[in-house]
Amino acid sequence: MSEICILSGNANKELAEKICKCLDIPLGEAMCGRFSEGEIRVQIVSNVRGKDVFIVQPTCSPTNDNLMELLILIDAVKRASARRITAVLPFYGYARQDRKDQPRVPITAKLVANIITAAGVDRVLTMDLHASQIQGFFDIPVDHLYAINTLCEYFEAMNLKNVVIVSPDVGGIRMARAYAKRLGAGLAIIDKRRMSPEETEVMNILGKVKGKNAILVDDLVATGGSLVEAITALKEAGVDKVFAAVSHGVLSGPAVERLGNCKALEELVITDSIPLSKAKKIAKIKQLTVAPLLAEAIKRIHNEQSISCLFDVNR
Repeated sequence: MSEICILSGNANKELAEKICKCLDIPLGEAMCGRFSEGEIRVQIVSNVRGKDVFIVQPTCSPTNDNLMELLILIDAVKRASARRITAVLPFYGYARQDRKDQPRVPITAKLVANIITAAGVDRVLTMDLHASQIQGFFDIPVDHLYAINTLCEYFEAMNLKNVVIVSPDVGGIRMARAYAKRLGAGLAIIDKRRMSPEETEVMNILGKVKGKNAILVDDLVATGGSLVEAITALKEAGVDKVFAAVSHGVLSGPAVERLGNCKALEELVITDSIPLSKAKKIAKIKQLTVAPLLAEAIKRIHNEQSISCLFDVNR
């Protein structure tokens, strides 16, 4: 492992340190600061010449700053003669605009993929993309991991009975089915109408949910409006307890307040792909680490081993 160097910007240094602890290696030194006018200033302190470098930098809020830090880190490492550069993006920002579903809108997921590739990265390691087809937006190898096993282990330990897995929309049915298979649970779908990017209206609930313990599964929670509305609809349909399992806790705007005031929600379980600030740490939010998953993937990539076993969402 002496030929591995793991670096991190300011986006989620705590997760990078956890990954290094799992691999039993020190976190590489990199200075990410600002010039007086606000421009990002980067210097790689550790020697990375000829090394296999992994840059851990989710492009979460502040998205633009973290994305620019990533690009500048890649450029600095490339110019420092690293053998290979892998961008480790536990959360891939700008992913929600992944197609032209309205006139005159951009496809930012593809744009950002182009920018990251142009910066000089050799491969990408990411987790629970908002849409799986984003893998194809890159012209370099992409390893796409899933947090399902980390989340399912938590719910298995709770030993819940009479469980139904609920997909918040038709698009999430594939992942919801994987959760249902792993937990041996039933499956239901919420039919909803999207009024705006942040607002939806629940139309119907497809499946048997009355008297059951429901687990809502999704890839991310932003303002929490859609999630709270879905939880309320499930409770009105006769669900006993409602939990939520979400890979990325964006938790922007009034999300924490909404979730804290939602009496029908028992617990929201998220991962540490995005750091959770002290202001967002409330009793109803449980954060699990994906550091062991990312560490295993990094080790296998470095050793040129298959990581297909880490993609298994049904084990």
